[in-house]
Amino acid sequence: MNTLKIKSGDTVAVISGREKGKKGKVLSVDPKAGMLVVEGVNMISRHTKPRRQGEAGGIVKLEGRLRVSKVQVVCKGCKKPTRVGYQVLTDGTKERVCKHCGDIL
Repeated sequence: MNTLKIKSGDTVAVISGREKGKKGKVLSVDPKAGMLVVEGVNMISRHTKPRRQGEAGGIVKLEGRLRVSKVQVVCKGCKKPTRVGYQVLTDGTKERVCKHCGDIL
């Protein structure tokens, strides 16, 4: 997978797995691995050691990666998870569009 239809900053909904139904903003995308990180979804615990004197160690909660196939982009117009299509505008630019309502994502 080299190109993805999901970009950083998009709002996505999880469509399968134990996090199904949750929505969040995409924080980062790894197209080569086909993975992404969604804000507030797939939280994992990291045990950290203090690295410097005076620094506290402990358990840190942060977002884990998800497969791209487990999420869909949420359309701003119809507010539903949707597949992404492409449309070439009159000025020659290519835009991502909602497959349900046709709005530009």
